[in-house]
Amino acid sequence: MTVSGRSDLGTPAPAASGETVTLTIDGQPVEVEAGSSVMRAAAIAGTEIPKLCATDSLKAFGSCRLCLVEIEGRKGTPASCTTPVEDGMAVTTQSPRLEKLRRGVMELYISDHPLDCLTCAANGDCELQDRAGQVGLREVRYGYEGENHLSRGKDETNPYFTFDGSKCIVCSRCVRACDEVQGTLALTVDGRGFASVIAAGADEGFFESECVSCGACVQACPTATLTEKTIIDHGQPDHSVITTCAYCGVGCSFEAEMKGGEVVRMTPHKNGGANEGHSCVKGRFAWGYATHRDRILSPMIRESTDQPWREVSWDEAIGFAADRFKIIQEQYGKGAIGGVTSSRCTNEEVFVVQKMVRAAFANNNVDTCARVCHSPTGYGLKQTFGTSAGTQDFKSVGSADVILVCGANPTDAHPVFASRMKRRLREGAKLIVIDPRRIDLVRSPHIEAAHHLQLRPGTNVAVVNAMAHVIVTEGLVDEAFVADRCDTVSFERWKAFIADPANSPEALEADSGVPAQTVREAARLYATGGNGAIYYGLGVTEHSQGSSMVMGLANLAMATGNIGREGVGVNPLRGQNNVQGSCDMGSFPHELPGYRHISDTETRASFEKLWGVTLEKEPGLRIPNMFSAALDGTFRGMFIQGEDLAQSDPDTENVDAALQAMDCVVVQDLFLNETAAFAHVFLPGTSFLEKDGTFTNAERRINRVRPVKPPLQGLSEWETVCRLATAMGYDMSYPDAAAIMDEIAATTPSFAGVSFDRLDREGSLQWPCNEAAPDGTPVMHRDAFVRGEGQFMLTAYVPTEERSSRSFPLLLTTGRILSQYNVGAQTRRTQNSRWHDEDVLEIHASDAEMRGVRDGDLVALSSRKGSTTLHARISDRVPPGVVYTTFHHPETGANVVTTENSDWATNCPEYKVTAVEVAPSNMPSAWSRKRRERQQKSVRIDAAE
Repeated sequence: MTVSGRSDLGTPAPAASGETVTLTIDGQPVEVEAGSSVMRAAAIAGTEIPKLCATDSLKAFGSCRLCLVEIEGRKGTPASCTTPVEDGMAVTTQSPRLEKLRRGVMELYISDHPLDCLTCAANGDCELQDRAGQVGLREVRYGYEGENHLSRGKDETNPYFTFDGSKCIVCSRCVRACDEVQGTLALTVDGRGFASVIAAGADEGFFESECVSCGACVQACPTATLTEKTIIDHGQPDHSVITTCAYCGVGCSFEAEMKGGEVVRMTPHKNGGANEGHSCVKGRFAWGYATHRDRILSPMIRESTDQPWREVSWDEAIGFAADRFKIIQEQYGKGAIGGVTSSRCTNEEVFVVQKMVRAAFANNNVDTCARVCHSPTGYGLKQTFGTSAGTQDFKSVGSADVILVCGANPTDAHPVFASRMKRRLREGAKLIVIDPRRIDLVRSPHIEAAHHLQLRPGTNVAVVNAMAHVIVTEGLVDEAFVADRCDTVSFERWKAFIADPANSPEALEADSGVPAQTVREAARLYATGGNGAIYYGLGVTEHSQGSSMVMGLANLAMATGNIGREGVGVNPLRGQNNVQGSCDMGSFPHELPGYRHISDTETRASFEKLWGVTLEKEPGLRIPNMFSAALDGTFRGMFIQGEDLAQSDPDTENVDAALQAMDCVVVQDLFLNETAAFAHVFLPGTSFLEKDGTFTNAERRINRVRPVKPPLQGLSEWETVCRLATAMGYDMSYPDAAAIMDEIAATTPSFAGVSFDRLDREGSLQWPCNEAAPDGTPVMHRDAFVRGEGQFMLTAYVPTEERSSRSFPLLLTTGRILSQYNVGAQTRRTQNSRWHDEDVLEIHASDAEMRGVRDGDLVALSSRKGSTTLHARISDRVPPGVVYTTFHHPETGANVVTTENSDWATNCPEYKVTAVEVAPSNMPSAWSRKRRERQQKSVRIDAAE
């Protein structure tokens, strides 16, 4: 239940058939979709039938016996939730007979339930309480002397919610939510009859069970059995604001439920286009970082990085930064400074940063953190399809017959979308996983991949070429689709290239490590299994051949006709909440908003007219080039919006040296992160709870982000940037964030139909949204590709330069874990650290034994670039020769060992392949000690001091 009181129709909508039936409910005619339940039909007609086990997010169950009705011509009193409507049916929902039955059922529930409603945390938000009133229960004739469940204790092990067994009515809604909505199947009904109880595993409690703390069970519970601890502590909310989660690229909509000015609960929004009422542990519960004591709320400056911070006014901080930047440009030229936008900030906040760089800094030295994750997506999909974005909406996976997951771990990194995918897999869709690591999707409850192509890190292109070779040489190409929709010249060139025996599974088996027969079977399944959908992640893009791999996947989809309709497509799973949006907004040095090249005279002229400046026509510096120029002494100043480059970028020692070499580093963020240790100006940012704007998720869905409270530090991030641009000599201001979106719409064709007013009315829109697509575009390339004809690209497999050797015989690959997010700045400041309080190194038992490493040992992880220490975890998830870790904790500094290698087209770092050695250790690395010393120097002092 939510404070907004959204209606619950009791059972889900039936599958769309276009047919309707007419029946009467309490004498009133009702027309509903065929397949609807009587309960749903009554709710549509405005009559709420009492229910406890039923909710419209779950399949009908028919166990509580409250929703009984009478149907003319039928014996008995059937359950309305499990009875489908029929044409001409006459239903009675209220009669003396039904009243007596319902009161009797409710009396039995209440006789085994604590009567502590006045002090219960769910008072005012309890369906059991509401139903008792609805059926008119006034007395309970049964005493408490007999057997009951009132002595059952509480399970407090989960940091976010409590399970109170004494209040459980065993309606099974929590179990069904875990099964049907989340797909984890962590809960069960243990025992039978009166002995039935809800159990989370084998007596270990919620925390140690398979529960992933998504909150679906809490959301489904009709009593106070499962209750958020924030509600227990603070009471029921009194109002709510609909906004968007600021974690991964799924872009879940939430109701931020408030009590006064404080958030007490985040409830997944039932009408959210991306999540439809579901959530994960991060979005549902891990929002407390917004008010964490570590958050910086005052601007700070310092002359040099060996000095402590000094709190100052906004005017002084902005003036200090502007003066430093102007001095740098006077001494070293206008190209000596630049900026980095954030994929965690709103479209509006990103837009003004790139505008500041181009108009106020007078150069194109702007880049984004998307450089280090999905820039190959932009390049690869633009070359093949004509636009830099995924092709489908998330719902499309429900129509897929074969799902190919490549270099992604959806259950950890994109869990709400993973739940959709698992639902489809349990319905019978086939799964192909391409990953060096055995991710959960390979085998989990009621799901097993048809094929796991456990390739050697760095050989993605070899595998996708081998699959394409099978499709071409075995006659599995969709010739009609290619002839109708694709450029035939490029296809014939590609066909000849891919058919070469050098691209066969047998020829590439030695490189990839994947048995040729497995590759052939997977290729046949994808090509012939019906609708084939590709979903990929950073395991595709973060390679020296990232762009080649994206184009290889696009080639695969075009060759088999798996593009342009429901259930197919090529879909990048974006890592951060606004990776898509930060790219859309012109954050790359060669592109203005809407992916239009800076050298295009007409495009540039349109911005020059609106902005009143002359823009540079040559692309600026990428982040790696900025760092190289800083070390050369020609790049001296950087504005960094919401990114921790010193933790997230590769080759940490090189990044640190480049930042240290600059004369003015300005960081805009919530916390003093690793990069702030090199900063001269700190401008406090806003959390998502204070932002007013939009995020664009991985399916191109533009969602409103609404503030639930004013900025705690007094100034929004876009206002801060506008003030800095103005102090630099370019007058930039807006009355509000809506005006920034209006400018985006006026200058960016794919956003032409977007405005705050329209988003507030309609909920969300998927770009392109313009005259050609006034209602937005859930599925791209339906009738034609954006570029006209699909372009096949040659994707020669070129082995990475980073290879194992005698000194570094293992290959390190990196990834994420469910409970933590990106560099951990947010999630580490929540109870999520209970699940993952340090980065660990997964290593195969054979590799560990060879090195004398036991489970839990401290080990040194070394590469040709550097060394760090972390604890080892013996695991069969990785094959021999491969080790794996996450990068959520700065103490580990996993990127101190990653290299400068990058994608040939975009400079996206090759995080996923690093040659390393592992050895037992008894002390922290030299890098760790140096980091600790640096952090101790980066202290803060009050303005008065």
